[in-house]
Amino acid sequence: MRQAKEAAIDLAIKTENSPLLNRKAGEVEFVGGAIGAGSERIAFDRAIEMAGSASVSGHGKSPGGFNDPLKKKYSLHSFGAHFVEVSWQPEIARLRVERVVTVIDGGRVINRKTAANQIEGAVVMGVGMALFEHTWYDPRNGAPINSNLADYVVATHADSPEIDVTFLDHPDTIFNELGARGLGEIGLAGVAAAITNATYHASGVRVRKLPAMIEDLLAV
Repeated sequence: MRQAKEAAIDLAIKTENSPLLNRKAGEVEFVGGAIGAGSERIAFDRAIEMAGSASVSGHGKSPGGFNDPLKKKYSLHSFGAHFVEVSWQPEIARLRVERVVTVIDGGRVINRKTAANQIEGAVVMGVGMALFEHTWYDPRNGAPINSNLADYVVATHADSPEIDVTFLDHPDTIFNELGARGLGEIGLAGVAAAITNATYHASGVRVRKLPAMIEDLLAV
């Protein structure tokens, strides 16, 4: 992408009748689909058209790996903070996650709807991890006993809390031009811990293993 932008700028400063003719490349920037320097700007497609070209292109590669010098200096990780409200009713042995507020720093958010859906789904997975999902093993051979959707309990729509997702939406352009980072699993990391912390504040019982068992909460 950098090379393609440089090629477009090169056309703009070398094409006759261009408002940027004879400008130095270092003075010119590419912002919002336009090439410009100061108050002089020309649309990207117009610059290509005036030069008589059909397109511009560039070549690059992203080798990745632990030997990438950028990775030795910068972190590519996304970050998140989760705040949880639970209700605990010992009279009826009912523990429910009522509300989750999640704040995510994942660089620039390209599609807010799908990004929010990703985080919301991860929060529901965190509810399942903290309160429902538990694999039971046969002590004789170690095989899972409840290895089916009938016996393995997961969070459903009725168990899903009110979810509020906020993105900082701060572009991180060190690794790519868009400034985007991954959102894959950051919505799940820490949700179960936030839920069990809220459970401690509501019940007075510190949960040390997942899922939180109602029997443990009632034992106090």
